[in-house]
Order: sequence, then structure tokens, then C-alpha cells
Amino acid sequence: MIFAMAQNKTTVKATVDRNKIFIGEPIQLTLEADIPENEPIRFFTIDTLPHFEFLEKRKIDTINTSDGTVLTQIIRITSFDSGHWVIPSLVLRENITTDTLPVDVGYSEFNREQDYHDIKDIIEVNPAEEKKNRWWWYAIAGSVVLLILIIYLLRRKKPVIKTAEPIIDPYEEAMKQLEKLQHEKADQKQYHSRLVDIFRVYVSKKKGIHSLQKTTDDLVVQLKTIFVDKARFEKLAQVLRLSDFVKFAKYIPSGEEDRNVFEIIKTSIQDMEQAK
Repeated sequence: MIFAMAQNKTTVKATVDRNKIFIGEPIQLTLEADIPENEPIRFFTIDTLPHFEFLEKRKIDTINTSDGTVLTQIIRITSFDSGHWVIPSLVLRENITTDTLPVDVGYSEFNREQDYHDIKDIIEVNPAEEKKNRWWWYAIAGSVVLLILIIYLLRRKKPVIKTAEPIIDPYEEAMKQLEKLQHEKADQKQYHSRLVDIFRVYVSKKKGIHSLQKTTDDLVVQLKTIFVDKARFEKLAQVLRLSDFVKFAKYIPSGEEDRNVFEIIKTSIQDMEQAK
């Protein structure tokens, strides 16, 4: 494979839609990475932010351009700590970081000069009439308690039996998904994307590696400790990176390469299963 080397460098950007919010009010943090063709594709991994809580992390949006790839993610956050806080610089890799973002978190304004007043005027109550009406409330309260007791007893006589869901073995699931993919008529991007997803799900469930959140390079580093056979590990690393290039439309493989990627993914899963 031959790739043209561009002179551009990766640029990153972080923005918020507001720099001043009330306590508990949501704010939108947007992360963007513009990656040229000659740079490896990777994105931010954020689990926590000081003084802020995560409300929603949307999927990473990928746009292929004539110069490379643009990755964008929107994260909704909020804060329950009042004060002036700063979202720190986020590091994509060495010497590539975002700017810091100041955010003021405060309470809603309180008007001390506004007069206090009762919601309603005071109403005179007739003690005799109040005592007479009180019996109605006692009767209603007793009826409600009796109704709740009857419902409780009826439900107690009919316990709901839940059927346990069958546990699917990760290896069997992976083999079924590979066989299904082999008979599907998917285009090359979908084909390679599904292959890598099947492999990542197996690794996550069987080996406890959080492979679904990792970049290909980070995943390859952790897989190196699993494989004893260096040659097989290198083949696996090559096909994982090849599938990334196909996914982002940077390479069009031949039919023979498609079959080769399939066999190496399948063999790697079988090797890991036997090595347990």
C-alpha cells in the first residue's frame, strides 16, 4: 500500500455553547479533531471532568474530506458546584491539546427589595363546622388505607415468576456472527466494520478488555500480552489497521484481502479461546 504524505498536521478544538450557567443547568461541550491523511486516526477519551458531571455522551461523528478525516463529538454536562471553574486542556496526543474553557456556575438572582405577601387572605374558620367536616376526612382516609391493604393482599397471592435469560457464550456468539456475515451481501466498508466489531465484542466479554472504547493502536498494545505467537499477533495487528483504512475510505482491498482478513480474525478468536 502507498499513501501520499500531506503537509498538514492534526488540529483539535473544544467549545461550549455557554460560559455561564445556573447550578444543574445543562451545557453542551463540543470536541473536534481535524486529522489529515498522513496522521493516525484517534480521538479524545474522557471519563471525568473536575466539578462537572456527564449527562449524555453522543456517538463520534465521522466526516471524510478531501484532506483527511474530521471527528466530532457532543457531550452534555452540568455542575452542582457554584463558582468559577475551568474545563482543562484535553490531550489528543503529545503536543496536540485543546484550549481551556472557563465556565461560571451560580444561583438564580434573588431580589431582596421585593415585598413579601401572603398567598391568600386569612379565612375565618367555624370550630363547630370544622369538627363536623373532620369526620369526612377520617372516613376518606380509612377507605384509602383499606383499599391499599386489599390491593397488597391480592398482589401478594400472585407472585410473578421471572424466567432467567439464557447466558450466551462469547465464543459461540462470535462464531455465529462470523458465519452470518459470510453469507450477507455487505459492502466493503460494512464488511470490515462488522468484522472488527465482532472481534472487539469477543475480546471485551472474554478477556475483560474495554476494547469498544479503545482506538485500534491502543487495542493492539493490550493484545500483545495475550498472544504468545509473535507472527500471528503481527498478522492480527495488520488486518485491524487495514480494516480502519477501509472503514475511512483510505484503501480499497481486493477480494483475496477480504477473505484473508476474515480468516485471520476468525483464527485469532479461536487461538484466544484455546489459550484460556
